[in-house]
Amino acid sequence: MATKKYSDKAQEKVGKVMKEFKEGKLKSGSGDKVTSRKQAIAIGISEAKEEGLKVPKQKKSK
Repeated sequence: MATKKYSDKAQEKVGKVMKEFKEGKLKSGSGDKVTSRKQAIAIGISEAKEEGLKVPKQKKSK
């Protein structure tokens, strides 16, 4: 099974967002502080997509 492949720039973007999260500076769209690690990763991926970086499609659940 092949692993999902993110571009290097997309990985950097998620890394920057995770650093913000760890410092307690990451805010959600509504302005609330992000407390969930999964939510922080999702924000990083969506920001990478907005910039047009290579991000694999989300796996569909059955």
